[in-house]
Amino acid sequence: MKSMQGIWVPLVTPFHQGQVDLDAAQRLAAHLVEKGVHGLVVCGTTGEACALDEDEQQAMLGAVLAAVGGDCPVLMGIGGSDTQSVVAQARRYCDYNLAGFLLPAPAYVRPSQEGLLRHFEAVAQNTDHDIVLYNIPYRTGVNIELPTLQALAANPRFVAIKECSGDTNQLINFINETSLAVLGGDDAMILPTLCLGGTGAIAAAAHIRPDLFVALYDRVQRGNLAEARKINQLLLPLIRILFSEPNPAPVKAALSREGWVEDELRLPMTSVSEVCRNRLAQIMENLEGVRV
Repeated sequence: MKSMQGIWVPLVTPFHQGQVDLDAAQRLAAHLVEKGVHGLVVCGTTGEACALDEDEQQAMLGAVLAAVGGDCPVLMGIGGSDTQSVVAQARRYCDYNLAGFLLPAPAYVRPSQEGLLRHFEAVAQNTDHDIVLYNIPYRTGVNIELPTLQALAANPRFVAIKECSGDTNQLINFINETSLAVLGGDDAMILPTLCLGGTGAIAAAAHIRPDLFVALYDRVQRGNLAEARKINQLLLPLIRILFSEPNPAPVKAALSREGWVEDELRLPMTSVSEVCRNRLAQIMENLEGVRV
C-alpha cells in the first residue's frame, strides 16, 4: 500500500513556563499545512512525547486536529516497552480522526523478532486505525528485520514504515520486498530514499523552510532530478546543523528564532549551545532569499 506519501513533519511540543503551549502548537501546525506539507505527526520523538503525561499528549493531539481540520492527515505517536500499555494507548485514541499511529519497536528491552511481531500484532488487533511502523534501532536497541516486516505487511492494518536504521541495503529491501510504503526517517537521506522508491519522509528538519522540502519531493515526483539535487544541496547544511545536537533542541532554537515557539524543552533535554545557535542563525539567513 502506498497511501503514506510526501513530506510529513513530526511536530515539536511547544512549552511556556513549563506548560504545553497549545496555542503555539496550533499556529505552527496551521503554518506548516499552509506551506504544503503532506502530513503531521503528534507526539513523536521530536515532540518530546516521553516527557508528556497522558493528558498532555491528548491535549496536543486535540489541539492539532482542531487547527488543521480535514486539511491535513495526522499521525499520533504511541509506544513503550510494555505491550499492554501500548495497547491501552491505542484504545485511548480509537475515536480520534487519525491517519493512523506511528509505532516504534519497544525501547531498551531488546525483544526477539518473534517478540516484535507479537507486540505489533497485539496493537493491530486493538485498533481500527492504520499503523506506520517506526524502525530506529539506535534509540530502541533492536532492528525490525525484513522477514518480520514481510510478515507484518500481510496484515492490512500495517501500511508503512519509517526507516531509520542507516542501512541502505535494508532500505532497498524494505522498498522492493514488501508492500509497505517506506518513509525516510534520516533527513539527510530524503533524496536517496525517494530516488530508490520511498514514498516520502517524516522529517523534523522540515519545520524550517517546509516549502523547500515539499519542493524537493515534488521535483522527484516530476522526474526533475537535476533540480531536486540543487534543492537537496541547499538543504543539507540546514539538516546537518539541526541534528548536530540532540533533537529537538536545534529545531526549537530555529523555530524560536522565527517566532513560532519559545526555546524551551523539558529535562533531560536542554537548549542548544551558543556555537550551534550562531551557526544555525547563519544558515537560516543564507536560506531566507531562496525561492523555488
